[in-house]
Amino acid sequence: MAAALALLVGCAAAPAHPDDGAQRLAAYRYVLLGEVHDNAEGHRRRLAALAEAIDAGWRPAIAMEQFDRERQADLDRARRERPGDADHLIAQAGAAGWDWSLYRPVIALALRHDLPLIAANLSRDDARGVMRGGAVFDAAQRERLGLARPLPPDLAAAQTAVLDDSHCGHFPRAMLPGMLNAQAARDAVMAEALRAHAAHGVVLLAGNGHVREDIGVPRWLGAKPAEVLTVAYLESAAPEEAGAYDHVVLVPPVQRPDPCGKASPLAR
Repeated sequence: MAAALALLVGCAAAPAHPDDGAQRLAAYRYVLLGEVHDNAEGHRRRLAALAEAIDAGWRPAIAMEQFDRERQADLDRARRERPGDADHLIAQAGAAGWDWSLYRPVIALALRHDLPLIAANLSRDDARGVMRGGAVFDAAQRERLGLARPLPPDLAAAQTAVLDDSHCGHFPRAMLPGMLNAQAARDAVMAEALRAHAAHGVVLLAGNGHVREDIGVPRWLGAKPAEVLTVAYLESAAPEEAGAYDHVVLVPPVQRPDPCGKASPLAR
């Protein structure tokens, strides 16, 4: 694992000038930038860091969890049809379930600088297929992705703890093996997408869990720690989670119903 938490930016005292290490991004082959999916301030801070580095001359590929790998052809076609039109690209290649208003600015940034945009994610249908033990990958693909062998015990244990915590201690144990395999498959697929563009530098935009060094995409990259930078944009950070990234940027939390409250089905 790379060095533990080296920078903790308080949300209440965030300066106007980006302080998320943007000037250092170009020094890495792989830059993994996390997110809380619905936190607009986290998206703003991440975009500012990315834009600063790109405006200074960095030209990475940008891989996104929000585009399923099957949509790469649609994404490329949309760029040919209407170069620079982020809305058209989203309409042609975007999937339901994402608040695209939060991602449009980074897509526009990539189009403005003519950066490669990479559809990096395993689709929900394929993830469900993995959960059910279906033949989503052939033997050669499983070997190439690193999925031909059982999950390392430490990864399985850590991922189990995360799943249990996210389900208020009530994650169905019967679903656990399939879910662990699906999570591993998603991270392995994203890692493969990054490796294909590493020669000139590549950024992954994905949920914070996917950029964690202990359980996420970095476990599947096969890269040297010095080649990888992981930055989480978190609403809170317990020490054990903060230590799973190179840097943590704290952002104001979004007000949401308590998922483990009495009214929640997860609490029953």
